[in-house]
Amino acid sequence: MDTIFIEQLVVETVIGIYDWERHIRQRVVIDLDMDFDIRAAAAGDDVEQTLNYKAVGKRVIAFVEAAEFQLVETLAERVAALVLDEFPVQRLSLRVNKPHALRGAAGVGVRITRERGS
Repeated sequence: MDTIFIEQLVVETVIGIYDWERHIRQRVVIDLDMDFDIRAAAAGDDVEQTLNYKAVGKRVIAFVEAAEFQLVETLAERVAALVLDEFPVQRLSLRVNKPHALRGAAGVGVRITRERGS
């Protein structure tokens, strides 16, 4: 299977468990690796036969900007479900990074892999 990816998609959202975090928007950085067979698109050089990564990115941005979760784990699960439900992706790996959430660390977060129908 081939992979179409979106790397370091930066979105601002309400995320966190502390009271002060519930009143501000914080940056999260999302990486998506989406399994999709690109052969038909490549054979015909046809954009209609491929996964529209711009549409995926815009949908993820809109969803995350409107979201208000406490945990990056919840955000990751919901984004994965959204992509699998709305786009012809069979499997995806998703990384959500919350930069500077831990003193001394560039970022913290989760990495998950999910498949359609599981």
